[in-house]
Amino acid sequence: MEQPPGGRRPRLVSVLRLGQRSWEVTLDEERGRLAWRDPRPPRRGGEFSLGVPFPAFPPKQPLEEASYRDSRGGPAWKQENCFVPTSEIIAVEETELNKKQRNAGKWQKMTKPHAFTVYYVKKARNHRWRCSDVTFWCVDEHLCNQWIQALKELLERQKSRPKQLLVYINPCGGKRQGKRIYEQKVAPLFSLASISTDVVITEHANHAKDNLFEVNINKYDGVVCVGGDGTFSEVMHGLIGRMQKDSGIDQNNPKAPLVQCNIRIGIIPAGSTDCICYSTVGISDPVTSALHIIIGDCQPLDVSSVHHNNTFLKYSVSLLGYGFYGDILKDSEKKRWMGPMRYDYSGFKTFLSHHYYEGTISFQPAKHTSGSPRDKDSCRTGCYICKKSEQQLAEQHKACGLKREEDEEEWKVIKGKFLAINAVNMSCACPRSPKGLSPAAHLADGSADLILVRKCSRFDFLRYLVRHTNQDDQFDFSFVDVYRVKSFQFTSKLSEDNESNVTDIGKKRFGQFCRDHPACCCNIANSTWNCDGETLDSSAIEVRVHCQLMKLFARGIEENCKDEAAYSQSSVEELL
Repeated sequence: MEQPPGGRRPRLVSVLRLGQRSWEVTLDEERGRLAWRDPRPPRRGGEFSLGVPFPAFPPKQPLEEASYRDSRGGPAWKQENCFVPTSEIIAVEETELNKKQRNAGKWQKMTKPHAFTVYYVKKARNHRWRCSDVTFWCVDEHLCNQWIQALKELLERQKSRPKQLLVYINPCGGKRQGKRIYEQKVAPLFSLASISTDVVITEHANHAKDNLFEVNINKYDGVVCVGGDGTFSEVMHGLIGRMQKDSGIDQNNPKAPLVQCNIRIGIIPAGSTDCICYSTVGISDPVTSALHIIIGDCQPLDVSSVHHNNTFLKYSVSLLGYGFYGDILKDSEKKRWMGPMRYDYSGFKTFLSHHYYEGTISFQPAKHTSGSPRDKDSCRTGCYICKKSEQQLAEQHKACGLKREEDEEEWKVIKGKFLAINAVNMSCACPRSPKGLSPAAHLADGSADLILVRKCSRFDFLRYLVRHTNQDDQFDFSFVDVYRVKSFQFTSKLSEDNESNVTDIGKKRFGQFCRDHPACCCNIANSTWNCDGETLDSSAIEVRVHCQLMKLFARGIEENCKDEAAYSQSSVEELL
């Protein structure tokens, strides 16, 4: 093992056999990669060689090629560097040779061949990850053991990786495939990565939430939910509630500073929409999500608390919708026998009904965060806006305190007739709406995007809805307003008349509304709030965004995720 100068971490360099050729294999802890190259010089002329010396700087992609041309413009030689980031190595195991392999011609020269297999993350198109592997062969048993030990010690030093997980499986979510998905696709990967699990099959609503108040949560490195957004919501409420209970925080106080949850949540998508998984990973795929959990990715996430009359109602991380999306949820709950198709049916029915609702919305603009909902800058892995916003918000709280800051800051008040009021903490992207409700919403900047869709014609509202499925600007309508806020309150016209004890800053300036309804609209006074797929009893609510209150086993959506891999299948076929 080489000892580099200057206190750098040591490198392990050996010539090992890969396929039918010998390769120079390097474990470089300083650069954080396992790399291999053909030690022979590159061939000139019409032939190509895969192995060349590494450049002085680390390549940007796991598999980097450079083709050179001669003076006539024809191919002269080609170089290819293969490496795997050590942070994306899943496991290493000694490989046993069977009798057939031992009798193969390429191993007859070896007295007793030894091999080890490295399992790693292979990145494919559309943010999809897969578990791939590469096997290196050694003539010397001591050398093989040295490599296995070095790789295992490297994995042990990665403290962000979970060792013990608590898993909740919802067998009834989505298409009722949660248990099968976990057992066939996820459990084998956890076993390969030496992750121990305690599995709980949920038997009724709020089973996971109630169980999290009872278990010894400190023995686990994370909690995994197998199901849809509803299952995730249960686990989230259980974890946040348990943390506040243990810290003596009163959740009914809307201005209480909540304690951050350090236990990460992993989402294995097995529901109807899986919006949260799609918005934080880029794809709803069980294997991809499992690999993010295994390598210990961490993505902070904002959480909104929802209160009514100083009484805690719910937490929200994706959509808090009143009007159109609330009516869809309320109607679909009566048709659960239809399965996921009920959302399409209820959505079409709600669109035809074209209800609008009168009310007052009061909000505090999120001045601590840079950017706006109309920006083209989407939240991606290592988002600069999220990091900067968290720092600015912490400085503000330290300087003047949360309560004083909120009392002094200006509240803006808007009143009118609305087809939809949506507040989102993330883009809410899904396969049907790849950009989501607010494409530039950020996961961890301490703010929510408040979208107000005023009363308009059915045709205009249809144009607005269609833009969720294409690349056009969905906010470019005169009847659509969007604001980046850190808190807001809403009171419907009916609540304004009947609930005199509702605290609402905009109440004093709440003017009289015209009560006439056109013949095509039903005169329903109140809608229902859709809080991450669950209905809320009260229409008058107070919402506050808590910056980075919880963490996920994710890294955000990666920028320009192409079809790349450290060791693609085509390369394997070439080498073997």
